[in-house]
Amino acid sequence: MDQIVLFDDPKIRGNLLPFTFTRPVGEIRIGILKISEKWERHLSLPSGYLTQPYLQDKYTLAEVPSIMVNGAVCPSLELLDLIQNLSEGESVWQNELLLAASVTSPSSFRADELQKKKFKTFEGDCTIIWKNWNIFQQNGVEIKRDYELLTKRRISTGAKDPYTNIYQESNTFIETGAKIKSAIINAENGPVYIGKNAEIGEGSIIRGPFAMCEGAMLSLGSKMRGDITIGPKCKVGGEVSNSVFFGYSNKSHDGYLGNSVVGEWCNLGANTNNSNLKNNLGTIKVWDYLKGGFNGTDLQFCGAFIGDHVKLGINTMLNSGTVIGIGANVFGEGFPRKFISSFAWGGASGFSTFQLKKFEETTRKAMEMKGQEFTEAERLILQKVFEITRPYRIWDKGF
Repeated sequence: MDQIVLFDDPKIRGNLLPFTFTRPVGEIRIGILKISEKWERHLSLPSGYLTQPYLQDKYTLAEVPSIMVNGAVCPSLELLDLIQNLSEGESVWQNELLLAASVTSPSSFRADELQKKKFKTFEGDCTIIWKNWNIFQQNGVEIKRDYELLTKRRISTGAKDPYTNIYQESNTFIETGAKIKSAIINAENGPVYIGKNAEIGEGSIIRGPFAMCEGAMLSLGSKMRGDITIGPKCKVGGEVSNSVFFGYSNKSHDGYLGNSVVGEWCNLGANTNNSNLKNNLGTIKVWDYLKGGFNGTDLQFCGAFIGDHVKLGINTMLNSGTVIGIGANVFGEGFPRKFISSFAWGGASGFSTFQLKKFEETTRKAMEMKGQEFTEAERLILQKVFEITRPYRIWDKGF
């Protein structure tokens, strides 16, 4: 096989909105790596994507013999053994869910037809991202798996700062160029991975499982309580617990974030806080895009799901189970509603529409600040998302 193709399963993709408005399912980060990066490293093959038409120009694939992999599925050793021994036209299923298949042409891939042919049944264990909250639920497990994958037969550069205290240093890996000053790192409950050129500010306290990707920064006095991933070039501070930042996002100042997922290019203003537990200790409901209403999660702890390019003003307060769509700008006193549609502008006192031209100007500046280009492909995706999400903006007058 020449390529891995991560396909968006229609039974799952809608459950992962708003994050899958702007990316294929396989581009979700959980653990240290994106799902696609996990498969690339395990199988030593490049990846492509079979996704929504408006995403396909950015996330491409080649017409070559391929291993088709469900984009919501993370690799495990048991599953890898099955997939690596697939013959042409053969597939792997777990109950009614297609996990993987071997095909000669990705464009002719049809899941329903594969079920009628030769297939294998997988009864082992692997992480499957069915819902958005699975990302933070399974993050600690995936950090451990990615840590083993990335550090195998390698030697950590170590913490050269004499005032940094590391508990169980054998479970800590520090890449080249990382800077650590006067920090406390506790890897007794899980591994701690510090990526290339990452920076940890003085007085920071970190408990594993914990991962910082390349170029990420922790602000002075940060408190990282475990099961946390900080994606590439993120700046994070304050108190964080069991949360994932996909990449290029900022939460530089004090404030609490727990049991949450933050997309790319977000900025959480100073003293932004979220609730992750109801006062009555009941289970939490979240917005379901497929239903068009709220659904139960059976979770007692559930924070916020913040889509790409979201900006939150200082002192923003988010209720447990808040879902914020792409490109929203939220500010003002009080708790805003628990579902905030994409490109909304406002807060508890009401919303208007973040006009697309002004949004693009802001996005271009934000990406330039982190050395990235706002490409035409990215612009077209966001324009499409603006149109797709228009029905959720009930105040929209056609801006």
